[in-house]
Amino acid sequence: MTDQVTAADSGSTQDIPGKPTSASRTTLSHIMTHADTNLLGTVHGGVIMKLVDDAAGAVAGRHSGGPAVTASMDEMAFLEPVRVGDLVHVKAQVNWTGRTSMEVGVRVLAERWNESAPATQVGSAYLVFAAVDADGRPRAVPPVLPETERDERRYQEAQIRRTHRLARRRAIMELRERRISEGLED
Repeated sequence: MTDQVTAADSGSTQDIPGKPTSASRTTLSHIMTHADTNLLGTVHGGVIMKLVDDAAGAVAGRHSGGPAVTASMDEMAFLEPVRVGDLVHVKAQVNWTGRTSMEVGVRVLAERWNESAPATQVGSAYLVFAAVDADGRPRAVPPVLPETERDERRYQEAQIRRTHRLARRRAIMELRERRISEGLED
């Protein structure tokens, strides 16, 4: 499904009114407990990734006005460990839209639940969501309208990431086809 959605995603939608970045921006907060830890005693990366996907999914659904599914996650960076007792804030917004897909940028911050020190950025990620109809088929999304210089920068960076995603996918497919034509099947 990802290939179909991305291939169909060559431009923005002209007939749907755009939405500003602030219309769907959201923050999901969660306190980390012992149930969230890995064998090292810090919060498991998968727990953070689920929170990232949940927040990004909410933003994608809000922006598109209906269901949206995760098509890809890339550049998930874990910058600092998260500990039991940390209050984690996952901030997400739509950075870029195509015809049926959206890139959602996510920042993960953590702060001690019982301290007044400012939150520290502990992670970040970029996810691509595809808007789908009731039958699971891609549907058009409103263009995102950057509101600030920061939003405009994120929009431009998202276009670069999209170009790289498509080039990487194309190069891999060409390599696989070449290997098959040479009789080097996996």
